[in-house]
Amino acid sequence: MTTGGTAALVRRPDGSTRATLLELLFDVVFVAALAQTSKLLADQQSWARTAAVGLMLTAIWWTWSVTTTTTEFYDPQQRPIQGILMIAMVGSVGMAASLPMITSGQAAAFALAYVGTHVVRGIVLVSTLYRQRHRAAIARASRFLFWFLVSGVLWITGVLFDTARWWIWTTAIAIDLLSAAARYPTPWLGRVPLDQYDRTTAHLGERYQQFVILALGDIILVPTLELSRSEFDRLRIAALLCAFAIMLLLWQIYVFRAGELLETSAASARGRSTRAAPYTHLVLLVGVALTAASFDLVVDRPTGTTPARWLMLIIGGPLVFVLGRALFAYLLSARMPWRRLASQLLPLLVLPWAGGWPPVLVTAIVALALAGHVVVPVAGDRETTRGLKPRKLAG
Repeated sequence: MTTGGTAALVRRPDGSTRATLLELLFDVVFVAALAQTSKLLADQQSWARTAAVGLMLTAIWWTWSVTTTTTEFYDPQQRPIQGILMIAMVGSVGMAASLPMITSGQAAAFALAYVGTHVVRGIVLVSTLYRQRHRAAIARASRFLFWFLVSGVLWITGVLFDTARWWIWTTAIAIDLLSAAARYPTPWLGRVPLDQYDRTTAHLGERYQQFVILALGDIILVPTLELSRSEFDRLRIAALLCAFAIMLLLWQIYVFRAGELLETSAASARGRSTRAAPYTHLVLLVGVALTAASFDLVVDRPTGTTPARWLMLIIGGPLVFVLGRALFAYLLSARMPWRRLASQLLPLLVLPWAGGWPPVLVTAIVALALAGHVVVPVAGDRETTRGLKPRKLAG
């Protein structure tokens, strides 16, 4: 139930930690943008253009991550926060719609959608909190707004320079990511206090799990749409089944204890889960996008030889996802599943010969490696063993 705008905006410690329906709708909109990104990754013919799409994916993810941090710290039942969620949805639609033409006039639409989402969110928060005289929260929102204004200048500047755009935008997104890692150090205000990161609840773990699970659906959605436009045959259907198997295996790798790691780390290490999750989940998201892009290609042409770029997508997508999940577990629990990671590196051994193999065969090999990662027991080295304990801070 929506509450009035006069109630306290900051989330109460004893408040509900369940995600609201509007937050779930917000996730669906962003997953649609992810599907668009995966399709574009499949269509690119050069690594430079692939890197450009990756930069756009990072911007889309950062918008989702910062907005989710907002609903973690503030009450998503309040009208200003609901308005922020709706603005973020509009921004994500604008970014997704402008992606296919990002190298031309649509660059302005992308930059305005990205910068507008963050700046409007900051203005809404600062103005609402000022009326409520919540000094600590005003300072927090002001720090976020300050740094998005700094990077926003570069995002808009990049629109004006075709040749240097990607270098300028790379600098802009680096500012966004590094300022967050440094806790938004701002003149006269300092950094975000660590105790504000300490407010992590079960809501944050639930939100990240929900988004990753929805994102994994793109691995089957993108090739299904491709198959619907192609002639049905056994090898295309086999490729789609491989996509389904890999989606389920990646789900198994991620979902077990992911939320528990976030909550347990939050209880034992100040702000670690809140600060690490956006970066580790960005790696996971890149793995999902690469995997979905690879199956878009494989379902379209499952036979013949496998180009080098296809090999990098087919093998690299799941590998990046597994590495992201391992990094996530290591940062929160100091446990690295080395021998399980080695099983995922096995497909790299076939690279010298895989170029002459059909793409559907290469995807089947990757699926088998993932299955080994999940089902083969390794005593004393299992990231899914019950009783994982977060590592203690030194000193």
